[in-house]
Parts: sequence; structure tokens; C-alpha cells
Amino acid sequence: MIRSMTGFGRCEIVENNRKFAVEIKSVNHRYLDINIRIPKALSPFEAAVRNELKAYITRGKVDVFISYEDLSEKTSVLHYNREVAEEYLKYLRQMAEEFRLDDDIRVSTLSRFPEIFTMKEADVDEEALWKELQKVVSGAARMFVDTRVAEGEHLKADLLAKMEGMQRLTDFISERFPRVMEEYRRKLEDKVRELLAGTAVDEGRLLTEVTIFADKICVDEEIVRLRSHIETARTSLQEGGPVGRKLDFIAQEMNREANTILSKANDLDTSNCCLDLKTEIEKVREQIQNIE
Repeated sequence: MIRSMTGFGRCEIVENNRKFAVEIKSVNHRYLDINIRIPKALSPFEAAVRNELKAYITRGKVDVFISYEDLSEKTSVLHYNREVAEEYLKYLRQMAEEFRLDDDIRVSTLSRFPEIFTMKEADVDEEALWKELQKVVSGAARMFVDTRVAEGEHLKADLLAKMEGMQRLTDFISERFPRVMEEYRRKLEDKVRELLAGTAVDEGRLLTEVTIFADKICVDEEIVRLRSHIETARTSLQEGGPVGRKLDFIAQEMNREANTILSKANDLDTSNCCLDLKTEIEKVREQIQNIE
């Protein structure tokens, strides 16, 4: 399957009094660039989330937004620091003895001192938390891949149609070459006859001139390579997979051959066809930038 580099996926799950939501979106990029926005409570799992996503994505600039909410009533617990309370009590009694004060220490008095009671986050089963997070990440990733595949199929159909158009233009150039040669020979012969005013034409010399001209404008090698590139691109599209970089390279080679053919063109129809071919190649290159 061909995948676009543009995609979107979202998944939300509520389980075990925990609510997770993951949203993934992407645009074109030469390499894989994953940016993750994750709550502090889940930050220990950022690397694991990144690795999970790499199993689904190979290219693109990917933005991942993760939200998390603990719906349980007991998200934190009160902690009694006995050692701290004991230290306070010891020094308060020492002060009462040293300054001959009444020892009127009450529990309510002692409890107001700092660090006697502290609130702590309730212990979390990290393994269970990761399993739930992994489920929602993979759910969003699957939807994300589905949208990329759907868009990729449209790109594939469009590119294959453009390849057909490029093939027709290439065939026209190939078929036009013998006619250009014949037209050149006829014009050359007419001009020579006009100059010689009825004198016999040296067929050998005429053939030499035509051969020299043919060597100058011969594009057989370029046509063969161009057809090969078109066929390779078609095959790659049919086989699918992450072929974006490969297709981009092929398109560059197509453009190189088209430029060479245009530089050799000595015929208006061939030149116009080459310009149309270059336009189609440029359209192909633009579309290929969207393929993973």
C-alpha cells in the first residue's frame, strides 16, 4: 500500500477510573520527526510512546497530543511524618524545661507545624498504566495509518495516470524522430538541388550530412532510460510500502533525461512535447513529496 504523509488519528479510552485521549496528525517531512506533548504524570512513558509510534510511521513531521485524567476519588493520600513530629515534641519539651514554661503541648498544636502532615500522590501501578496508555496510543496510530492509506490510494491513482500521460509523450517523441530525419533529408536535398541548379546530387555527401545531423539529435538512449524510469516508478507504486524517497530520486532522473531530449530537439513539435513532459514530471515530483 502507498501511504500519504498527511494523516490524522484520534482515540479516547476510559478504563479503571482513568481517561486517556491521544491525537496524532502529520505533514510532509524528509525524515521522521515525532513531537510529543504529554502530561507530567505520563512523562516517564514518553520514550515508550515514541517507540510504539515508530512501528506505524516511517516518515513525516508528526505531532502527538496526549491528555490524561485520573477520575478516581483518591488521587492523593495524607502522610503522617512520625519522625518529624517526634523531633518537634522533643525540642518543645526542652524549651519548656529550659525556660521554665508550662508544658501545654496539645495534638492540635503539634499538628500545625510544617511537614507533620503531607499530601502525596497515591501509588500507581506503572505497568497497568502503561498498558492502558499503549492501548490508546496504538488505537490512534491505527486510525492515523488508515487515513494515510486512504489518501495514499488517491495519490497512487493520480500518479499512475500521470505515468500513462508521460508514456504517451515519450512515445510521441520516439515516433517523431524518424519523421524529423526524413523532413531534414528532404529539405537538405531540395536546398542542394536549388543551389546546384540541375546538377546531379552527390548522394554519398548527402547521406553523410544526414548521418551527422542524426547523431546530433539522436535521443534513443534518453528515451530508453526515460521509459525504464517510468516503468520502475509504476512497479514501485504497485508494490507499495515506504517508496517516497525512491520515487523522488526516479523523478529527478526523469527530469534529467527530459532536459537532455529538449536540448537536442530540432523540431517545434518535439520541443513542445518535451515541455509538456517536463511539466508532467514536475507535477509528479510535487505529488511524490506527499508519499511516505
